[in-house]
Amino acid sequence: MRMAYIYIPWLLVAQFLLLVPLTTSKVPAIIVFGDSTVDAGNNNVIPTLLKSNFKPYGRDFPGGRPTGRFSDGRVPPDFISEAFGLKPLVPAYLDPAYTIADFATGVCFASAGTGYDNATSDVLNVIPMWKELEYYKDYQNKLRAYLGKEKANEIFSEALYLMSLGTNDFLENYYIFPTRQSQFTIKQYQDFLVGLSEKFIRDLYGLGGRKLSLTGVPPMGCLPLERLTNFLEDHDCNEEYNNVALEFNGKLNNMVRRLNKELRGLKIVFADAYHIVYQMIRRPSLYGFEEVGMACCSTGTFEMSYLCSDSSPLTCTDATKYVFWDAFHPTEKTNRIVVDHLLHSLRGKFR
Repeated sequence: MRMAYIYIPWLLVAQFLLLVPLTTSKVPAIIVFGDSTVDAGNNNVIPTLLKSNFKPYGRDFPGGRPTGRFSDGRVPPDFISEAFGLKPLVPAYLDPAYTIADFATGVCFASAGTGYDNATSDVLNVIPMWKELEYYKDYQNKLRAYLGKEKANEIFSEALYLMSLGTNDFLENYYIFPTRQSQFTIKQYQDFLVGLSEKFIRDLYGLGGRKLSLTGVPPMGCLPLERLTNFLEDHDCNEEYNNVALEFNGKLNNMVRRLNKELRGLKIVFADAYHIVYQMIRRPSLYGFEEVGMACCSTGTFEMSYLCSDSSPLTCTDATKYVFWDAFHPTEKTNRIVVDHLLHSLRGKFR
């Protein structure tokens, strides 16, 4: 999910670095698991209401087309793939426009609305994490048939795996429905989710994955929808939710340190996007932003998915002035800045 204080030179350098392929990279493919922060369009073809394959989503995407990415443009895996010298777009596995040849250098299994907890994916009938892993197994079989076992296995072991999820578990599950609250305190639920994250990573390791970037949750109390409902603090960030995010990220980071020691050959980076996003929200002018409390789409307060309408006269004309595109998701510009911040650790570990 992250610094120099002189905005213009820093950003120009950041954008230049993102456009320079890493020709010495040993990463042959980018393989993505998670939620809407990294979904490239898998939700387009499943029976869920949580979709974004219509305008104004994608209006700043190449060709101005909506793809199912929850943004006005590209999402983090696209920028990471390009920065490692691979293609500038990571395709969705369920998109019928692509074949196994397209997936050989990158593939996305993520599903908007999912979480570590299966109960989270049930809320909006999206793809649970166990199913994302099943799709990955199917992908492995197809790639072995396409490239041969030896070459495919080399890709599986050298690929960079990206995992980004967790926010939905809290905001769309724990804090909304009583079931998990009756079973867990918030700290216990954090531990429960960390345990599920560890199991997924161990399963991925068992399938040959060795290079992994795990992103924690952002300052979720600063999402426009959470600010809208934070009446007691005059619609400022909900710092209770932000503190939960920080504590959860700390637990994920501790798990990452432990697995790096326990699992031979495994290299995990905890990609902490929290602080860079929080900095953008608290000091937006450093990054050229003008609006942080509301999103670009429609009223910018509660809309996402089908409520984010192309016909709304309130939708902003320039998304680069906004940190958030809809009530839950960042703009392409925010995604780019976050990725540039994360690339320092990713390059150091995996090039």
